[in-house]
Amino acid sequence: MGPLQGFKIIEIAGMGAAPFTAMMLADMGAEVLRVERPGGNPTTRMADVATDVFSRGRRCVCIDLKTAEGAALVLELVSRADALFEGNRPGVMERLGLGPEVCLARNPRLVYGRLTGWGQDGPLAQAAGHDINYIALSGALSLVGRSGEPPLPPSNLLGDLAGGGMNLAFGLVCALLECQRSGRGQVVDAAMVDGAATLSTLQHGLLHAGYQRPRGENMIDSGAHFYNTYETADGEYIAIGSFEPAFYRQLLERLGLAEADFPEMDMARWPEFKERFAALFKTRTRQEWCEIFEGTDACFAPVLSLSEAPHHPHNAARGVFVEVASVVQPRPSPRFSRTDGAIQRPPARPGEHTREALTDWGIDAERISGLLAGRVIVQT
Repeated sequence: MGPLQGFKIIEIAGMGAAPFTAMMLADMGAEVLRVERPGGNPTTRMADVATDVFSRGRRCVCIDLKTAEGAALVLELVSRADALFEGNRPGVMERLGLGPEVCLARNPRLVYGRLTGWGQDGPLAQAAGHDINYIALSGALSLVGRSGEPPLPPSNLLGDLAGGGMNLAFGLVCALLECQRSGRGQVVDAAMVDGAATLSTLQHGLLHAGYQRPRGENMIDSGAHFYNTYETADGEYIAIGSFEPAFYRQLLERLGLAEADFPEMDMARWPEFKERFAALFKTRTRQEWCEIFEGTDACFAPVLSLSEAPHHPHNAARGVFVEVASVVQPRPSPRFSRTDGAIQRPPARPGEHTREALTDWGIDAERISGLLAGRVIVQT
């Protein structure tokens, strides 16, 4: 099942966004083998394995990559793989004897993915950082927040997940498609600072056209009264995004306001209009506003919490969320009419599938037993 069925991919387990890449590929049907250090990474391990949802969909083996035997074993797996990806600082894989040159020499068709914050080269390549730093340097963070207030970190959605993990998944699939034509592998250098910059492409165009104003003063960044969030009488929030004239007209009609009193593109009056909208939306509860607006063309939605979202009638009807091992989580996306993706299995414990997976990947049973005895690999 899934459009990537038949592809065999090795994930060198690490921190950050690389596990999100692996989840996306596994959700789409690829056989992703997670190679974890013995005992797993104590800094990322969840108390309850089932809640480590980024680890869903794939089997996990434990291999000590710091041993010659462990590195040799990974190279043997590489010879049977379509792709390998890792999320270490530049140079780490080379020091383990598993850099791109060595792996591509072993398998010239291999797609080798590398995910970092700053990229494989440049003055900051070896510096530590996190999502907030990468989106700051890319310019993306400067776009998020209200006028007159500091930039607001949007969790780790822009740098880690969209600019990093999702960007690497896209790059790997692109390289796998190209390999089918050329028969040659290559290296995919996915940097979060690059990906976050790509996400701000539209704003760069607006900037050069003279339309991009300071943070929080633009049409779709909370500057406008018709594209904003508002508190309701019960302390909840609603979101409206009715910037097209026809949709804006519906918004005003449902609010009982005259268009002549609220000219949409009178930007000088946007702060005033936002105050008046804020006062009006606080007169009813979120549910009352849902009954007035939901399903109309006023571009309205309630702001739901993570625990509320799975129960909304629209999300429930589409099955946007599923339950795996008693943990509610988003289902794979996008959807396919013929080869739809699916969560293949719940998250695995480090080393849970060492013997089983290595056998399936063609490693001799006697050799597996010897590696287990020497603690080069671990079965939990």
